[in-house]
Amino acid sequence: MAQWRNGNGTLTVTDPQGGQEPEIPLRIAATYRTRSRGLLGQDGIDGALLITPCGSVHTFRMRFTIDVAYLDRKFNVVAVHTMKPGRLGMPRLRARHVIESEAGAMEKWGLRPGARVRIVQTQEGRG
Repeated sequence: MAQWRNGNGTLTVTDPQGGQEPEIPLRIAATYRTRSRGLLGQDGIDGALLITPCGSVHTFRMRFTIDVAYLDRKFNVVAVHTMKPGRLGMPRLRARHVIESEAGAMEKWGLRPGARVRIVQTQEGRG
């Protein structure tokens, strides 16, 4: 994959049964500054946030509970956890990327360990 950059894109969870695969709006945080900020100071998110590279997260100073999916370098889901504000997540050794969303969203999307995701970055958006 080409070098990631801050911006927008879409997230699709691969459905092994070949069912409908909705495109989920995605923000991408690829620089140190945007990765550090993540979802801090926000009251929610429409869609998801990809933090790359990333192997662990925390929810200190977060305003809402989030779902966190850890992805390996091939975008396979290694683990999914729900984290309340004020928590420190355990580092995942195989994780290279993290997806964050509002709590409950990943279950609706079918994003669970063993699933694979496809991420398409749109052309606009640098920073």
